[in-house]
Amino acid sequence: MLRRHNRLLVFLYVVADLLSAAAAFLLAYYIRFESWFTTVVPVVPPQPPFIQYLLTLPVIAALVPLAFQIQGLYRLRRGRTRVDDFFAVLVGSILAVLAGVAISLYARAYYPALQEFHPISRAVWGLFLAMTVLFTYTSREVVRDLLLRRWRAGIGLKRVLVVGSGDLGRMVADRILDHSELGFKLVGFMDDQATMSDTIGYRGLPVLGPISDTPEVCQNEQVDDIYVALPLDQHLKMLGVVEFASRECINLHVVPDLLQFIALRARLEDLDGLPLISINDVPLRGFNSVVKRITDIALSAGVIVVGAIPAAIVSLLIKRSSPGPVFYTQERMGLDGKAFKVYKFRSMPVDAENASGPVWAREDDPRATRVGRWLRRSDFDELPQFWNVLRGDMSIVGPRPERPFFVEQFKHRIPSYMLRHKVKAGITGWAQVNGWRGNTSLEKRIEFDLYYIENWSLSLDFKIMWLTVLRGLNRAV
Repeated sequence: MLRRHNRLLVFLYVVADLLSAAAAFLLAYYIRFESWFTTVVPVVPPQPPFIQYLLTLPVIAALVPLAFQIQGLYRLRRGRTRVDDFFAVLVGSILAVLAGVAISLYARAYYPALQEFHPISRAVWGLFLAMTVLFTYTSREVVRDLLLRRWRAGIGLKRVLVVGSGDLGRMVADRILDHSELGFKLVGFMDDQATMSDTIGYRGLPVLGPISDTPEVCQNEQVDDIYVALPLDQHLKMLGVVEFASRECINLHVVPDLLQFIALRARLEDLDGLPLISINDVPLRGFNSVVKRITDIALSAGVIVVGAIPAAIVSLLIKRSSPGPVFYTQERMGLDGKAFKVYKFRSMPVDAENASGPVWAREDDPRATRVGRWLRRSDFDELPQFWNVLRGDMSIVGPRPERPFFVEQFKHRIPSYMLRHKVKAGITGWAQVNGWRGNTSLEKRIEFDLYYIENWSLSLDFKIMWLTVLRGLNRAV
């Protein structure tokens, strides 16, 4: 039932996005060629016929939901804010426009029959982008609001019973209660080992009886779905529930008691017909990793070109401030725990660690040179790491890489620490833009790093980059 509700919601989003994209494209044509806009930017004759844009419409409109799929907009998850949705819609719309431009250029170049078609106006592309962002974001908010209004009125709710009132059952209840957009109504728990305090209720939900009473409770409460959330030592008790649910056509979901082992997303796999649960799966794989790598190459190459002159000036300042090389290399740990050399502008004397050995860097580090203190405060010492990104050692966004000396200590002290190496290390990250950088809580940094890994999307990357620029400007002033 959860999957069916998700499919319904995704279907409504896809239809709304298609209609919004189609409306945006047609309106962009009208504004460019049939409105007051022509007096601001005159049309160079001949004006492209409307039928040409109408024939192109299905392809352009279909690109929007495809780009949104890449952005993870159809992967429903708890805690997604309206700001997250906006950035995802914005980046997805940009991807759709870029894909549309590429397809139209390719089609006109390699298909002679299409060479008589006028190229789609750049003004139309710009207007289409702006209105697609506006229309699709608004339509998604309308769909979300209509469904929530319907379910808050008690219409179309699916009644759910949880078998097991322990920690696992309560986690299931939390997910259902916090996921109001799914349209579920939780009626209570069934449990043989419930205490007197349990029968009073968890979040207002009582234990309705022992597991053996499940058939009677399902009939009285008109239950549509059952979630079995029993600890491993009680799984034999679910056999009767499975038999009853199959006989009465009630949807049954078994929640495996593996949560203590799962720090990232789990994924169901198939081994020649044998179902497997892949623990600690990450969304940054396959096509997503290709998209992220292309973005890294394009942006890092641009930063290197634009930053060449400032980098040359900084190099001269470093040379004048203290003897030694301009660049500082240090071994860090990256993807899959493999070491690589990270590049930075040197901010300390060459022999700074001869006496102390590896120590945790501080913002007010007394070992830093005068130029080095400014470089660290403005984060300009990280600029050479864009070369690491271009080489493929790092990504622009990801968990900050740490030295193997410290990794060896942290991995035994902090649970799930090594999971941050499931993706490439980054110049900036979700932990850093939320204030967890430098000499701050390692546990909080790991928490934010794992959130980023589990919830990765291109829009989240751009959001982090934007927040990094804002915080960098504030720190430099």
